[in-house]
Amino acid sequence: MRDIIEIQMNEDESIVVACDNSGAIGKKERDAVRVPYETVAYYSFRVAAMECLSAGAEPFAVTVQNFNGEDAWKLLLKGIHTGMDELGRKDLKITGSTESNFPLDQSALGITVLGKRKNSLGKRRITMHEQTDIAVIGSPLVGQELIEREGDIAPLSLFDQICRLEDVVIIPVGSKGILSELNNLFSEKNFVILNPVIDLRKSSGPSTCFIALYPRRMRPTMESIAGSFFHEIGCLE
Repeated sequence: MRDIIEIQMNEDESIVVACDNSGAIGKKERDAVRVPYETVAYYSFRVAAMECLSAGAEPFAVTVQNFNGEDAWKLLLKGIHTGMDELGRKDLKITGSTESNFPLDQSALGITVLGKRKNSLGKRRITMHEQTDIAVIGSPLVGQELIEREGDIAPLSLFDQICRLEDVVIIPVGSKGILSELNNLFSEKNFVILNPVIDLRKSSGPSTCFIALYPRRMRPTMESIAGSFFHEIGCLE
């Protein structure tokens, strides 16, 4: 199950709601990870946007729950706009609220992305058979690794490009790791990474990587598009 809800509005269209939050990450003295608020907002928006897109929805609005004070608001919007630019969607509407009455000792942020989904598209069914290949695009990273290994993070633009491919199912990987996502899909299968650099059990933090399931005939296309971000996964019966 993805971290979304779908609300059917009429026969033609549904609304997809996806969200993400972060805590103790920001610029406050007691934060566990010290990074600019632009970075915090970018990655939180990234997660919610990826969940929305992977469900086949087109984002149209963003809400921001800011617990970092009024001074952080413009910085948070800057980070969201960075993600919007990377996706090529500069016209998303943004609203939100700031907790300004009571200061918190640690940073906190929540972001929700709303998207519209055409019911006529139908849901992409997830199946696993001998002609299905699986790959991880990007690397699972968390905390300070996001700063130190930024070049290993799957770009939002790449995620969006692969989402648009027919016959490909995309699963963003969250804090429980790649193996957890795969086991939720196929509990009767055993998986092994064919690239020892990737840890199947490691947290992927703010979806720094994602899983792609695709017909074997599409492997050359997937490798060509993903380049160095491509990591094949094998399935053991």
